Amino acid sequence: MIRKAVIPAAGFGTRFLPATKSQPKEMLPIVDTPVIQYVVEEAAASGITDILMIIGKGKRSIEEHFDRSFQLEAYLQEQGKKTELEAMRRISNLADIHFIWQKEMKGLGDAIYCARHHVQDSPFVVLLGDTVMDAVKPAAKQMLELYEELDESIVLLEEVDINRVSLYGVIDGEQVRPGVYRVKDFIEKPSADKAPSNLVIAGRYVFKPDIFEYLSRTEPSQSGEIQLTDAMRMRVKDKPMYGLRLDGRRCDIGNKEGFIKTNIDFALKRDDIAENLREYIKRLAKKI
Repeated sequence: MIRKAVIPAAGFGTRFLPATKSQPKEMLPIVDTPVIQYVVEEAAASGITDILMIIGKGKRSIEEHFDRSFQLEAYLQEQGKKTELEAMRRISNLADIHFIWQKEMKGLGDAIYCARHHVQDSPFVVLLGDTVMDAVKPAAKQMLELYEELDESIVLLEEVDINRVSLYGVIDGEQVRPGVYRVKDFIEKPSADKAPSNLVIAGRYVFKPDIFEYLSRTEPSQSGEIQLTDAMRMRVKDKPMYGLRLDGRRCDIGNKEGFIKTNIDFALKRDDIAENLREYIKRLAKKI
């Protein structure tokens, strides 16, 4: 059973400036819960007990969020706020969470390479810290079940409109059974007319530890970054890798419009605010 996960969370979050000038993009809230907490909860619900977060400058609030706040807990207990107190204590007990710093912003591949000493010889899951999944069965759990069956590295896939493939990394692969693909190659942000499929990488991976060897041999891109896709392209030429189509939905929170839509979608699932929010949306729709 895989018990280790790596969550890269070191990027600047420039698309959400000025909000991310003084707080990490991963700490932006969906309703009242930071994005990265949803990611950690997905990992924990998938059986992960050991999480390493890769952070960078300005990310100290992520560490504080997952640590206990005894002063806050004492205040909540004194005020008789039992529900809030339980919620705060639960955050720090989701998993054993460790932190390491990515000293230079050298890309996703470099961030994952920073985890090599912690992961050592264990297979592990990678969950991007700014990507939230909306699925009945946690996305990471879907992947881990397939890994247990195939004993091969897995990449999570999302099917998108062909006109949007230029925004993502795309797979060239062969379907071996419904929803499962043997990957032949990865193509980074192809144009619609050159894309081999409309199946794009969805921000979740299950890797064997040999990925570190390929990352160590990956040359920096023109921007000076170590691209994870380049390492996977090398690996897939040598060893099998499979893609799993997500049973669920990836919430597109990488842009402002998607972030707002995700907040609305998640709020409408909340018993405490959904009814009033629906009424507000109906009134707003009439004005529009």
